[in-house]
Amino acid sequence: MTDKKNGLTYADAGVDIDAGNALVDRIKPAAAATKRPGVMDGLGGFGALFDLKAAGYTDPILVGATDGVGTKLRIAIDTGQFDTIGIDLVAMCVNDLVCQGAEPLFFLDYFATGKLELGGAATIIEGIAKGCADAGCALIGGETAEMPGMYQAGDFDLAGFAVGAMERGRSLPADVSEGDVLLGLASDGVHSNGYSLVRRIVERSGLAWDAPAPFADATLGAALLAPTRLYVRPALQAVRAGGVHALAHITGGGLTENIPRVLPQGMAASIDLRSWQLPPVFAWLSQQGGMAEAELLKTFNAGIGMVLIVEPARAEAVAALLIGAGETVYRLGEVIAGDGVQYQGQLA
Repeated sequence: MTDKKNGLTYADAGVDIDAGNALVDRIKPAAAATKRPGVMDGLGGFGALFDLKAAGYTDPILVGATDGVGTKLRIAIDTGQFDTIGIDLVAMCVNDLVCQGAEPLFFLDYFATGKLELGGAATIIEGIAKGCADAGCALIGGETAEMPGMYQAGDFDLAGFAVGAMERGRSLPADVSEGDVLLGLASDGVHSNGYSLVRRIVERSGLAWDAPAPFADATLGAALLAPTRLYVRPALQAVRAGGVHALAHITGGGLTENIPRVLPQGMAASIDLRSWQLPPVFAWLSQQGGMAEAELLKTFNAGIGMVLIVEPARAEAVAALLIGAGETVYRLGEVIAGDGVQYQGQLA
């Protein structure tokens, strides 16, 4: 190839391969800390290997899930607070896996940006590693894409991919029946859904992200960046203890849309809205946005991040197990004949 003066390089086009390599080197210790039985190699290869037998499975069924964080990313970008958004990414995927009855085994992330900023990117991926460690799954790979011209300065996007497993014949939902009890696990805030509306409400309020939050002892931005709660370990404990017929992760669509996803045809969820207190963040969003109760219940989690459907004879024992695992548990109602979700009372 002929040498030319002032020849262009990939860096001239806006892509810094050395920065990408430096990021991989920096996050290797965080990824290594998530290693669990079944992981066969570390970061850096063209793929990652996982041994299901070494993970303890004899006749496994694999379960996959993928998700993102949505426009909650906009708040992280605008505030420069990147330490929790990776936890959100993991939680949105692995909380879905346990609803199938699966144990999360490994996770991969996709991080795309216009210009790679090493410190911010490393903080995000270290958050992903923390989420994986808390969920008991390994961060075994990912992709960092530097794409000049695709993103405005400082912007980025995230996607996550989780794979779990269960023994054949143990998938959920299963055997949901009339009279089954609905146990709700408290959320840690808005989690990662409804943020386009959240941002619109904040804009209407006139508050800046660094203003004190009217509903928490933190800045508004920090309060709204509280990460999605990871329900994996307590939920799996409950499933293994017996009596759990279904789980519903309360994400986009709220209680109204997500609980029916795990109910057989002809069955409904009867929920007493007086069985828990609406957290202050949702009360503030509702008031500032002038939201009807029905809209709140199908947009946000309203304080309930996961619902377990449990056979009546096991409900108290399962609730006690979950409380012992650190969860706040509410007895929301029961499964009845009908369709969808039927609410009694009003949120308080």
